[in-house]
Amino acid sequence: MSIKIRFALMFTLFVAIVLAASSVTIFILYSSYREDEFYSRVKSEGVIFHDLVYEIKDPNRAVLAKMVSGVYTNTVFDEKLVVTDSTGYVLSKIPYTFVPRVGLSLLKTIKKKGIYNFEKDKYQYVGIYNPQTKYYTIASGYDLSGYNKLQNLEIILAAVFFGGLIITGLASFFFVQQAFEPLQTLNKQIKRTTVRNLKDRIEVVKNFPEINQIALSYNAMMERLSKAFEFQKSFVQHASHELRTPLAIMLSQTESALNKKLSDNDIKKLLYSLKEDQQGMIELTNSLLLLSQYDQLGYQKEWPKIRIDEVVVEAGSQLMQMFPDAKIHIGFKEIPETDEAYFVTGNESLLKSVFINLFKNAYLYASDKTVAVAMDNSKGKVRVQVENNGTILSDEDSSKVMEPFYRGRNAIDTSTKGFGLGLSIVNRIVLAHHGAVAYESPAANTNRFTVILPQSIK
Repeated sequence: MSIKIRFALMFTLFVAIVLAASSVTIFILYSSYREDEFYSRVKSEGVIFHDLVYEIKDPNRAVLAKMVSGVYTNTVFDEKLVVTDSTGYVLSKIPYTFVPRVGLSLLKTIKKKGIYNFEKDKYQYVGIYNPQTKYYTIASGYDLSGYNKLQNLEIILAAVFFGGLIITGLASFFFVQQAFEPLQTLNKQIKRTTVRNLKDRIEVVKNFPEINQIALSYNAMMERLSKAFEFQKSFVQHASHELRTPLAIMLSQTESALNKKLSDNDIKKLLYSLKEDQQGMIELTNSLLLLSQYDQLGYQKEWPKIRIDEVVVEAGSQLMQMFPDAKIHIGFKEIPETDEAYFVTGNESLLKSVFINLFKNAYLYASDKTVAVAMDNSKGKVRVQVENNGTILSDEDSSKVMEPFYRGRNAIDTSTKGFGLGLSIVNRIVLAHHGAVAYESPAANTNRFTVILPQSIK
């Protein structure tokens, strides 16, 4: 069942419930009003008849009945009136041929209540006791007009219910169709969207703010997807270019060696050159594999709690092994009061690669081969600042330095070897740990990268 039909049926069902409840309420209220009104009429007839019988005091019952019948005119259909004394003796009745059956239990009930209303076979009865005359009056009648009106009302309400239900059903289907028309248009536009037309955007529909919000959200999503596809396309192009260059150099060197007679010394130089190119390719391939893995990396609750200061110290030790001339100073802005101050939840090997990459970058682009590391914690965050003295990044470089294969002007000017992947790997690992990496230049010729990670209390 489509959502349009479901909404139309739900609305129709709601209206049906309202109509049914209204119709039943109207019927019950009118039925109660008819009953009370007819009891009032029967009571009034009984009171008038009692007064006539009391005023015309004739010991002859037949004469009394004729006199009362001549004076009294009934206004109730099939009306029957009886006046008795306290013993149940019938003083007068209408019609004269009517044979009443009045039991003493009924008289006791009437005397006890004063006015006693009851119904039998759709005939309504009113029993009245007059303490002054000590007479009992029992009046009854059939509300023919009231029951006819009630029956007509029942037909009218049924017609209104079913007629309103049919009209509501047709109207609801029409209005639901109109309401869903913008969604159908939106669906058609979405179906037309493919990889080849990611730049196309959905038109915003006027007078439909909810649909507008969906369209805007979809356009924003398409913008993100378009950027992701552009990034993947650029990533593949850069990776192909970076792999093709060393392969072309290696092929050229091999062909040159095959076409020449080389001495042992020349062969050794060639092999060293090929080894250097191979090491570069291995490093590039490892970096590309890391990036592909980090694209699928997400924060994991089962990661253990580790001390970030210990990870920083180990990363500094590895930097000294890779570059013996490197100078690295690690310290705290404030001495931690407890060992728990620098606990974070994360993957130790991944976080170690973050700081190794940062330390390596700081070393390579430092004018004095010195790296300064400062740690602190506040407001549930652990911060590690990595600084070096050297050429600062421009605004353009600082905004793109985390992108894969992007190399800043300082790397090009100093001819430092690299692929522009280190900081991209750093950024993705830190994001996977719910952290952030920020760059700033706090002073002239000073570069600072700050890693911010959420603190975890052990």
